[in-house]
Amino acid sequence: MTEPNSDPAAVAPLLGATDIRRLAEEIGVRPTKTLGQNFVIDGNTIRRIVSAANIDAGETVLEVGPGLGSLTLGLLDAAKSVVAVEIDPVLARKLPETVRAWRPHAEENFHLVLSDAMKVTELPVPPTALVANLPYNVAVPVVLHLLQHFPSLQHGLVMVQDEVADRLAATPGSKIYGVPSVKAAWYGHMRKAGVIGMNVFWPAPKIHSGLVAFTRHDPPQTHATREQVFAVIDAAFAQRRKTLRAALAGWAGSAAEAERCLVAAGVDPTARGEVLDISAYVKIAEARHPVDA
Repeated sequence: MTEPNSDPAAVAPLLGATDIRRLAEEIGVRPTKTLGQNFVIDGNTIRRIVSAANIDAGETVLEVGPGLGSLTLGLLDAAKSVVAVEIDPVLARKLPETVRAWRPHAEENFHLVLSDAMKVTELPVPPTALVANLPYNVAVPVVLHLLQHFPSLQHGLVMVQDEVADRLAATPGSKIYGVPSVKAAWYGHMRKAGVIGMNVFWPAPKIHSGLVAFTRHDPPQTHATREQVFAVIDAAFAQRRKTLRAALAGWAGSAAEAERCLVAAGVDPTARGEVLDISAYVKIAEARHPVDA
C-alpha cells in the first residue's frame, strides 16, 4: 500500500521488490555486471529522485537505462513525456508492456529508443531534462555525450557511483578534481544532491550511489573549439602530479611552447592541472590556437 500524500503523483503505484523480481523472471533476466544493471526496488527512493530532479509538468525527460521501468513510472507521473534509451533488447521489449499495465493513461507519452546511449545523436522528442540511474562504468562518458549532442537538455539528475558523483561535482583544488569535473563544467554547474544506500537495489551493489544535479549554462565565450579545450584538459591530467609545463609538453610540442602558452594565458607554468577552472583551460587553448593563426 502507498502512504497518503497530497501530491497525486506521489500516490500512484510504483514497482516494488516483488514486482521487479516478477518482471525479471517473466522475461528471463538476471541483472548483469557487464551492463551495470542494478534495479531500484524501493518506491520511496524513486519518489526522492523524481522530487530532487525538479521536473516541470511540461517537460520531456530523457532516461538512460530504464531497465524494468521503476524510475520510468515515477518520471511519467511528473513529466509531460519520457524518452527512454535502453541498450538491452529483452528489457526494451518488456518496458512498453509495463508502462501500459501500470500507467495506461501515459502510454502515448512514452517513447522507447533501443540503442547504446553513447551512440544516440537523435531522439523522437527533444528532451529538456536528463534523469537516469546510470551504469557505473559508463556514467561520465554518457553524461558528457548527451550534454554535447542534446543542447535542449537544460537540467538533470543522475544517479552514479558515489565516488563518481563526487568527481563530477568537485571544484578546483580538490584531490578528486579531474577530467570529469572540468569537462562537465564546460556544459553546466554540477552539484552533489545526495547519497543513496545499497539496499534499495537488486542486486545490491557493494558501494553507495550518489546523486548529481546539474543546470546547463552557455559554454565559455571563446574562439577555441570544445575539442581544442578538451585536449588541454586531457593532457593536463594524464600526468596530474607533473607541473603544467611538463604535463602539456606533448600537447604543445615542447615544454618551452607549453610554458609560452601558459604564460600567455596568465597561468603559472609550475602549477598543476587540479588548481585550474574551465576558464583557465580555455585561455590555454586560445594561446595555442590564436584566432589569426
